[in-house]
Amino acid sequence: MILYLMRHADAGTFRGNPLLDSKRGLVKEGKEQCVLMARALSALKVSIDVIVSSPLKRALQTAQFVGTELGYDARVEISPALEPHASYADFQEMLSEYTGHEGMLAVGHNPNMFQFLGRLITGNGGAAIRMRKASIARVDLDRHPPRLQWLIDPRTARGIYASVTKSSRPKTSRK
Repeated sequence: MILYLMRHADAGTFRGNPLLDSKRGLVKEGKEQCVLMARALSALKVSIDVIVSSPLKRALQTAQFVGTELGYDARVEISPALEPHASYADFQEMLSEYTGHEGMLAVGHNPNMFQFLGRLITGNGGAAIRMRKASIARVDLDRHPPRLQWLIDPRTARGIYASVTKSSRPKTSRK
């Protein structure tokens, strides 16, 4: 299975009250990040047959926006194994539930997303990998140990998109 780990998009500032913070939705920039990252996934010809999200509003919205943009028409699954304080054991158990799928997008939070990624690719969590908001990592779980194929954040995607949309032909003047 190919696993795409995604950190939720921008949801504004943290709220001190955990109950209020769990209901924090995406801001305008976060919604734009979702569209941008979904377009990057489309350009990379990513095939996703299941999307699983943390139950927190900002992660669920990220999963839904990206899924919609990709043309994903099934229901987004919700798993507490992607909540901010979930354990790696919970995450592994969740992955085992979806082993029959070829491509899975899992949307969650830091710090556990980069910790899960580090544990997957090193076995002991020794990798320190930064995942900015709306970043997506591709991990090939069929390899032993699982292999990180790429990690893209919105800044990189914007840069690539800007360079591709410019005309590739040199400008010439006709006088």
